[in-house]
Amino acid sequence: MRYFLCLMLLALSTVAQADDWLQFRGTSSPGVVQGPELPESFDQIAWTADLDGRGSSSPIIVGDKVFVTGCEGPRQDRLTVTCFAEADGKQLWKREFWATGRTVCHQKMSVATPTPASDGERIYASYSSNDVACLDLEGNLLWYRGLTYDFPNVSNSLGMSSSVIVKDGTVVCMAENDTQSMTFGLNADDGTTKWQLDRPRGANWTSPIAWPGEESIVLLQSSKGVTAIEPATGKTVWEYLDGAATIPSLTAVNGLVIVPSHGLTALKPGVSDTTVPEIVWQASQLSPSTPSPVVTENYAYVINGAGVLSCGDLSDGKRVWQCRMSGKFSATPLISGDRLYAINEQGNAQVVQLTPEGGEVLNSHEFGETVLATPSAADGAIYVRSDNHLWKIK
Repeated sequence: MRYFLCLMLLALSTVAQADDWLQFRGTSSPGVVQGPELPESFDQIAWTADLDGRGSSSPIIVGDKVFVTGCEGPRQDRLTVTCFAEADGKQLWKREFWATGRTVCHQKMSVATPTPASDGERIYASYSSNDVACLDLEGNLLWYRGLTYDFPNVSNSLGMSSSVIVKDGTVVCMAENDTQSMTFGLNADDGTTKWQLDRPRGANWTSPIAWPGEESIVLLQSSKGVTAIEPATGKTVWEYLDGAATIPSLTAVNGLVIVPSHGLTALKPGVSDTTVPEIVWQASQLSPSTPSPVVTENYAYVINGAGVLSCGDLSDGKRVWQCRMSGKFSATPLISGDRLYAINEQGNAQVVQLTPEGGEVLNSHEFGETVLATPSAADGAIYVRSDNHLWKIK
């Protein structure tokens, strides 16, 4: 009995908690916080931790640990994963790796733009150099893949930014570009290749998501549209081929896939023909710029290139209202309860009150540094990172 209880305790300690934030834009509903509501402003800073080098990836939170990737050196070829204590921001460990692939990227980006992912037991950190490192939560390296060794033309002169996700034991890595455009399914246990897909040629900075329904499906977005695949095999389940954006990423809620395509397009998996999704609506007035759309049970929210927040009705895509915010945005906002949390590129963080009738900026906070990374949230706290700092707001 004692042995059985020990096994149970061990299992419970390593399984991801409901409030964990395990990947880019969160674990279940991208950008929508499911746990306790977030603070009313960004002023309530609990702690600040120093970061080295550069990085525009989002923090991820697993249990009582916060993980952040970065890159250091004049060539950004020293890749890092740093772990902090969630309680007080103390650095617990830091690991460094040499990049094996190309580290050239646009000056606005960095090699550490892709956000890592976790299955609650391991950290999967990917970089613009197409290096993928897998560590346990204590920082021990479990495996490492330099995809450029096998596919030397998988690169992009502006840098790669697609974040990985892990679904049913498969790490899905999009490495799509103008020359050798591919997406990989890596075995989460050892990093070996389960499958690889030839993908549409064209620079693509979007990130995959897992379909939130019962079926095990991963959705890939590219300039050609959306492809739904089985994560175990890479087999195509259905395709939407009417084009899509290559920077803001798709999301899914209420059985709909909301795609940055012709503004926004809502898709529903097909019934009579399961290989072709049904187009529910298209809304040209809801056109996101760099930030990805955030969708709740009833509304879709997008930020355009002028910093205007638009709210659309999820039932028909009609624009309901607009609200001007300050600045230009790269980071995707978060929604918690009836508030939206957005940070512009100048580090000005704004909280917007959301109602069916309109949006109102309630307050703002100056971080005083450039912020390009999408914030993360767990257990009622917001985590914001710049190149040089990581903040916890609670």
